Amino acid sequence: MTQEVAATVIHRADYTAPAYWIDTVDLAFDLDPAKTRVLNKMRLRRNGHVPAQALKLDGEELNLARVLVNGQGTSFKIEGNQLVLENLPEGTDAFDLEIFTTCAPIKNTSLSGLYVSNDSFFTQCEAEGFRRITYFLDRPDVMASYTVTLRADKAKYPVLLSNGNLVDHGALEDGRHFAKWVDPHKKPSYLFALVAGTLVAREQRIIARNGQEHLLQVYVRPGDLDKTEHAMNSLMASVAWDEARFGLPLDLERFMIVATSDFNMGAMENKGLNIFNTKYVLASQATATDADFDGIESVVGHEYFHNWTGNRITCRDWFQLSLKEGLTVFRDQEFSQDMCASPSARAVKRIEDVSCCAPPSSPKTPAPWPTRCGLTATSRLTTFTPSRSMKKDRKWCA
Repeated sequence: MTQEVAATVIHRADYTAPAYWIDTVDLAFDLDPAKTRVLNKMRLRRNGHVPAQALKLDGEELNLARVLVNGQGTSFKIEGNQLVLENLPEGTDAFDLEIFTTCAPIKNTSLSGLYVSNDSFFTQCEAEGFRRITYFLDRPDVMASYTVTLRADKAKYPVLLSNGNLVDHGALEDGRHFAKWVDPHKKPSYLFALVAGTLVAREQRIIARNGQEHLLQVYVRPGDLDKTEHAMNSLMASVAWDEARFGLPLDLERFMIVATSDFNMGAMENKGLNIFNTKYVLASQATATDADFDGIESVVGHEYFHNWTGNRITCRDWFQLSLKEGLTVFRDQEFSQDMCASPSARAVKRIEDVSCCAPPSSPKTPAPWPTRCGLTATSRLTTFTPSRSMKKDRKWCA
C-alpha cells in the first residue's frame, strides 16, 4: 500500500525569528562509513525578542544516544523529525547543549548531508542537509562559529578537510589520525562542509595586497592532478580580481576546492571549502573545448565570490536566495568580462550573458520573467536551491 503524505506549504509571510540563537558549535566526528559518531557541543541562548518556548532542533536519519544541558541529563521528546527540549534554563543567559548521535553515510543515497562516494566522505548541506548530520536549528538565519575535529583511519582517509583554518593535526592510536579546523567567521549550517578520503592537491601560495600569505589548494583523486592547472589559475585570478575590483580580500589562511564525480550540484560555496563536480574543475588541452575552459573560470569565480556575497552576508530565509545568487552572478559575469582580452570580446561576453536571462516559458514557468524573489509560498525547498546546471541563476539576473 502506498501512503501519500500531504506536503507542508511554506509561506514567505509566515517567517518568524528563531526562538534561540546558537553562538558556537564544536563538532567531533569519528568517521566510519557504516557508523559515524558525531558529538555536537553548542552554546545557545534564548532570543529575548521572541516569546519563551521549547527548543526544536531538526534532524533526519539520526540515531540519538545522549542529550545533556550544562553537563546534566535532561528530558526530551521526538516529534516527527524534531528533537524537542522544554526544560531549559530560563532567561537569556547562554547555556551548553551536548548531543551525541550516529549516522550511516554509506546508506545515504540522497547526496544530502554526509555521504560516501568512491570510498571518500563528502557533504552537501544546502538547503537542509545539515540536519542529516546532527540535530540543529537548520535554517540560514542562525549563524554560529564552528570548530570541527575529524578522526578517521589514516590509511583509508589520509586527507581530512573542513571549513576554515587548520589549527592542529596528528596521529592517534590504532592507525587513526585527526585534524582540527576552526572557522573564525560565523556561518549558517548550510555552508558546513567535510571531506575525507584519498586525494592529492595542486597548491599555490599567494600574497594579498595587504601582505598576508594565503594557501590555495585544488584537491582531486590521484591521476587527475594534471587536469587542475586551469582551475587553479581561475581561482588565483578570482582572488586577485575581487580584492582589486571590490576591495574584498580572502579572509582565511587557505582556500580549498575539492572535485568529486558524485555531487548533486555543479558546485557549492561552502565557506573556505568549495565542493565541485569534476566537470567544473578538470580540463586538459587535449580534450576540453573553449566552452569547457570558460565554464570552469566562471564557476570557480562564482563560488569564490560567494565568500562575501552569500557566506559572510547571507539570506534570512530561502525566499531570499535569489538576492545572494543574483548579486554573485553579476559579480562572476563582471569577472568573466574583465578576463576578456579586448573590449570587443567583453561586449560579446556580455551579450552571451544577457541571452541567458530569459528562460523559455513552460507549464512550470508560465511567466516570461519568473523570479524566485517573487515566490510567496512553496511546498519544497528544492524550488529554491540552485539548478544542477551551473548556468544556475543567470536567468535570474537581469
